[in-house]
Amino acid sequence: MAERANNEQSAVGGKEPAEDGGTASQTSLAGRRTAGLGLLLGALGVVYGDIGTSPLYALKTVFTLDRSLTPDTPDVFGVISWVFWSIILIVSVKYVIFILRADNEGEGGVMALAALARRALLKASERRAATVLALGALGAALFYGDSVITPAISVLSAVEGLEIISPTWAVVVLPVSAVILTLLFAIQRWGTGRVGAVFGPIMLLWFACLAVAGAAEVLRHPSVLAGLSPTYAALFVVHHPVIAFIAMGAVVLAITGAEALYADMGHFGRAPIRRAWFAIVFPALTLNYLGQGALILRAPDSRENPFFLLLPGWAQLPMVILATVATVIASQSVISGAFSVSREAMRLGFLPHLRIRHTSRRAYGQIYAPGVNWSLFAAVLLVTFAFGSSTNLAAAYGVAVTGTFLITTTLFLVVAWALWHWPTWRLVLFGVVFGSIELTFFTANLAKVTHGGWLTLLIAIILFTVLLTWRRGAELVTARRTEREGPLRDFIDTLHATNIPWVPGTAVFPHPNKETTPLALRANVAHNHVRHDRIVIITGRTANVPHIPWDQRLTIDDLGDPNDGIIHITAVFGFQDPTDFPEVMRRAATHPLAEGFALDEVYYFVSRITLRCTRRPGMAIWRKRLFIALAHNAASQTEFLHLPEERTVVLSAEIPV
Repeated sequence: MAERANNEQSAVGGKEPAEDGGTASQTSLAGRRTAGLGLLLGALGVVYGDIGTSPLYALKTVFTLDRSLTPDTPDVFGVISWVFWSIILIVSVKYVIFILRADNEGEGGVMALAALARRALLKASERRAATVLALGALGAALFYGDSVITPAISVLSAVEGLEIISPTWAVVVLPVSAVILTLLFAIQRWGTGRVGAVFGPIMLLWFACLAVAGAAEVLRHPSVLAGLSPTYAALFVVHHPVIAFIAMGAVVLAITGAEALYADMGHFGRAPIRRAWFAIVFPALTLNYLGQGALILRAPDSRENPFFLLLPGWAQLPMVILATVATVIASQSVISGAFSVSREAMRLGFLPHLRIRHTSRRAYGQIYAPGVNWSLFAAVLLVTFAFGSSTNLAAAYGVAVTGTFLITTTLFLVVAWALWHWPTWRLVLFGVVFGSIELTFFTANLAKVTHGGWLTLLIAIILFTVLLTWRRGAELVTARRTEREGPLRDFIDTLHATNIPWVPGTAVFPHPNKETTPLALRANVAHNHVRHDRIVIITGRTANVPHIPWDQRLTIDDLGDPNDGIIHITAVFGFQDPTDFPEVMRRAATHPLAEGFALDEVYYFVSRITLRCTRRPGMAIWRKRLFIALAHNAASQTEFLHLPEERTVVLSAEIPV
């Protein structure tokens, strides 16, 4: 089976003449500017959908969660100040400035951060490295929980705007939401690049409307700008500590989507995400929250739904439509983030091989995972009907998000200490500032556990168990399989020492390395008591570039004896290149070491592992059964390697777990 090599990279490029008579550099500069604008719009359409639609429900939830909050100046200014400075500190400073620096070969997300931390600690302590990796798996599990809640609450909160126009439309909220969610998950196969290209201009319009609606109310009541002062946040806590603590559980809704911002980095890159945030998203959010605060001060009853009531009557229906589209887009950020996190989990050994389709010819991070997509869809639809409204879902929202915040901060500190060698004072400052705020958010949201927060924790616990079970099971199976495979050199020496008959033809054995013997090769020799004239062992790897030319793709090794008919081929594929082993054989046939290959006599021998649950130590029986069930649902190796069914021989080997 092909393995993904984290550290293999290649660059392919060349100069072409400008078609319009200008210089190649001018053409290249114009192309880069166009591509940069496209990525910025794509980032708006995919990355910022979640946090960009938070104004729909954040302040509404704050003022309806606890009726002790009064719509007077101190309370409103205190809430606005908390929202603004939470966005500044957690999103702008922590994520956009600091966390985005911690990319794992362009990939983001809590699993990518855990991989960086593990790499930094591996030489010093294997136990610490394993601990941070497990912490990353917990963060990924919490992120999946967030990925279930976000599409449901986002779409429901937008469609519920119909109730503002006419209460009689309340009965259609759930059916319409279900249809919208179905369409959203159905279009994922197009890929985040195309989805972002469509969604980007819509989100640009959305943020423009947020800014205009908020600015209009701010111009009527400019005194609300005083709410940006951090002193109001501090006074709010001092004068109403209990109320402020409860409100913090809802204020966090204004910064949900920050983790998705990081997880989606692989889709668009660091620079477009930063530019989009500071130039468009952050100013628009600030103006809208200020406008909602000013409206609540002017008309206290508007706190029931300040977002839609911020608009004149004629604009409410168009805004409901635009908000519905925007919340569909909001869901995109966590869906594409879930794809990225799943791939990182696969690369780190926490998930079996899943079908992953690359949807961009240029960007390695733009992928589609059908299994993840439809599993997420089923969970989102179930949650939508189970909770029935955005208000009910708001009670479940926040626990997973704040837990992920804390884990990300912890892992970032490990990377900053072990990999970047930050001085102690900087580590302490970062940990105290962000850790204390996020711990407060997390503690405040624990109060929601009995009101629905248990759902995200349950999802996280289940998925965390799955991730750890697969990794532990894979370790046990790999150890026992490696023991059965034995060293390849020793096996070849045994073949040389015995007069085993040779039969015509070429036998190809896909295998992840050239140190151990493919089980299918051992089984073929043991059961048939023959070997083929030509034996080829192929190891496939995937690099983080779109394409690799064939003249750079193959490395052929005679394994110490050019005359015994046994060779090893390492094939490195670009992520847009199909992992096509028959094509590897056709290309390799021209190599001197492959002289004499008869392509019409090539047969592929695949090792299929049959797992048997035993009472051997290493893992609980129920976890072994879970591992075996996961293994049965892994993608087919024959399909992944494009092996012809009529020329593929599957040899089974039983491995006790």
